Amino acid sequence: MSRPVEVYSLFTEFDIALFRSGKHFKLYEKLGSHRLTHASKQGVYFAVWAPNAAEVSVVGNFNGWNPRSHQLFPRWDSSGIWEGFIPEVDFGEIYKYHIVSNTGEILQKADPFALRNETAPKTASIVSTTWYEWEDKAWMENREAYNALDKPYAVYELHVGSWARNAEEPERFLNYREVADKLVPYVRDMGFTHVELMPIMEHPYYPSWGYQITGYFAASSRYGDAQDLMYLIESLHRANIGVILDWVPSHFPGDAHGLYRFDGSHLFEHEDPRKGYHPDWKSYIFNYGRDEVRSFLISNAFFWLDRYHIDGLRVDAVASMLYLDYSREAGQWEPNEFGGRENLEAVHFLKELNEAVYGHFPSVQTIAEESTSWPGVSRPTFHNGLGFGMKWMMGWMHDTLNYFKEDPINRKYQHSQMSFATVYGFHENFMLPLSHDEVVYGKHSLIYKMPGDEWQKFANLRALFLYMYTFVGTKLLFMGGEFAQTSEWNVNQSLDWHLTQYAPHRGMQDFVKALNTLYRGQPALYEKGFSPEGFQWVELGDHENSVFAYLRHGHAAEDDILVVLNLTPVLRDYRVGVPVTGDWEVLLNSDDQSFYGSGVEQTNCSAEPIAWMNFEQSIKVKLPPLAGLVLKRV
Repeated sequence: MSRPVEVYSLFTEFDIALFRSGKHFKLYEKLGSHRLTHASKQGVYFAVWAPNAAEVSVVGNFNGWNPRSHQLFPRWDSSGIWEGFIPEVDFGEIYKYHIVSNTGEILQKADPFALRNETAPKTASIVSTTWYEWEDKAWMENREAYNALDKPYAVYELHVGSWARNAEEPERFLNYREVADKLVPYVRDMGFTHVELMPIMEHPYYPSWGYQITGYFAASSRYGDAQDLMYLIESLHRANIGVILDWVPSHFPGDAHGLYRFDGSHLFEHEDPRKGYHPDWKSYIFNYGRDEVRSFLISNAFFWLDRYHIDGLRVDAVASMLYLDYSREAGQWEPNEFGGRENLEAVHFLKELNEAVYGHFPSVQTIAEESTSWPGVSRPTFHNGLGFGMKWMMGWMHDTLNYFKEDPINRKYQHSQMSFATVYGFHENFMLPLSHDEVVYGKHSLIYKMPGDEWQKFANLRALFLYMYTFVGTKLLFMGGEFAQTSEWNVNQSLDWHLTQYAPHRGMQDFVKALNTLYRGQPALYEKGFSPEGFQWVELGDHENSVFAYLRHGHAAEDDILVVLNLTPVLRDYRVGVPVTGDWEVLLNSDDQSFYGSGVEQTNCSAEPIAWMNFEQSIKVKLPPLAGLVLKRV
């Protein structure tokens, strides 16, 4: 049966004006494939942006992949959009765009706006839908109570394909629904407030971990379809757990079916390789100065927040976007118009992105993975910031891990690595990340970064976690760290869940659960997490004993928390100054035997009128070896 392409459009003139000015933020409602009824006929409307094409056809099984059968029409307005309605095509049809460039080059491309793609290594797009009958209204209407910057924010980062697999079928991925049924009760029981999913957009090369994306609007078919992913997100929401997605607007791969040279020209990427090619990742950089590309990227951010009810976007590799000389030697980059190294087009894009996201979705968060001292990453754009809600505190992560790697006998020489973070710790809204990047490529797992014998390794890691949870900023822990996974993360296999049957690992898991309970239950640990008013050093200079003590403050003075860390394997009787008289209760002791500690017990203690550490009163505590105490005035 013949199914000719009919003239039809979802675009208005206003849509086109917005698109061409970089201000259309819901292009997913227009471009791509949309099943609908036109002139009493059901079929699919196709629309694709290919301004340098001489011909564009839709090819698929329905027409024997014949490029002469169903040619799209170019719009009359020079927008570069090709479109048309094909009757009788239905959901599930696979297709590509057959493009003949202005120079005669022939390409077959997946749809940049496809809602689903074939499972790799196949590369065609699939006519699909993101319709879903959501049942997370309570979360969506109240998520600001969980997602605001003055609320507890403890993130469990995971990779869907390697978090868990069935023991009987270790080569098979769990689908999104199977993951949901295991993940949701686990995360809820562990007490994390959010999960962060490493990129789940379609990517052809699985070992890229999802960071080399070809289908920006398609959830990876490796784990199911759109509705399966929505079930996972909905299940998390119904358990009052927020969902953050890793989002990659910094680069994309050069796969033949993807965005690279989409219509035979450098359409999405910058034409100049000094700006358009990423030497580290052998990938291509978006042309942030092109209005239509900004519309594409911001529409993609909106898509996940809108259609998938996502609560936050962690924006990958922001530093690589900000600097023209990122990973480039002299002569490999060109200064901006003012002679500087800043990528002004990328800066403009990031500001516009955050303004648009927070303007339309005020209860979400954007989080920058940014590793330099660029000022104001998490400050409002009207204060000349980039407008992100939070920024990963990479300096804290590096300094802290370097300190804890040291043999305790040498830590007194590295004392400042633990204290230096407060020098700059309030310049941004910082998130403390112990992420996937720290447990791959020979860096060792967290537990094997720690020095000493088995007991000391676990004691050190518990002390590190206690320090992270009681320090300023929000928290992020990569999967496996919570039970002290011993091997490095391997994307091709499940976490070693069997380890949790052993006391040291089970104790670590219980300790992280206790930390999440502490963090969520004590306002002093989160209400002023980005303000110098929320943190006060009590003991900063005792490098000989490697002891640190600090206070955390919330809005109410009675909520104050005292933290004391002893980062040597020596039991100490130690006097600590306190701001008020009365009894002090031990809320958490990382050396507790239930956590595989040595069981040195510190009971509640009373302040004495002995001036100490700039306070008029003090308490005397028994500091367990390689451990931390968290205390609160009763």
